[in-house]
Amino acid sequence: MSSIKRVQADLDRFGLGIKVIQFAQSTATAEEAAAAAGCPLGAIVKSLVFMADIQPVLVLVAGDHTADQKKLAEFLGVSKKKVRIADAETVLQATGFAVGGVSALGLLHPLTTLIDQSLVRFETVWVAAGAHNAVFPIPFQALVQVTGAPVIDLVK
Repeated sequence: MSSIKRVQADLDRFGLGIKVIQFAQSTATAEEAAAAAGCPLGAIVKSLVFMADIQPVLVLVAGDHTADQKKLAEFLGVSKKKVRIADAETVLQATGFAVGGVSALGLLHPLTTLIDQSLVRFETVWVAAGAHNAVFPIPFQALVQVTGAPVIDLVK
């Protein structure tokens, strides 16, 4: 099953009535996704994979913010030296998605997921949908519900 179809299957499984949107242009960066979706940069969910010691962690951050590795390390109870951004191959292995299309849904394996609280300011957020040109809009509270992720302060 393609990565976009995995994301759509998860959306369908949760009964959200949300469809993946594919654009002709790239949505691989937060800026590109905001331009394509016609939404504020902050409403774009950056899906970042960090390695915390040897465990991958999916961190969902607003497009207009930067993840803070120190805060992430503190929350996970590891030293800051043990937290680093995952390389492209690790991201693909951990999520089943290539960098630029990592989604919070449709993951190949269960993954610890954290959501930054700065996203709460948006009723609807836009999440990558498994490809460099695919996203889906989702109410912020629904994203929290379907991921089961805690909402915490994770940005600089």
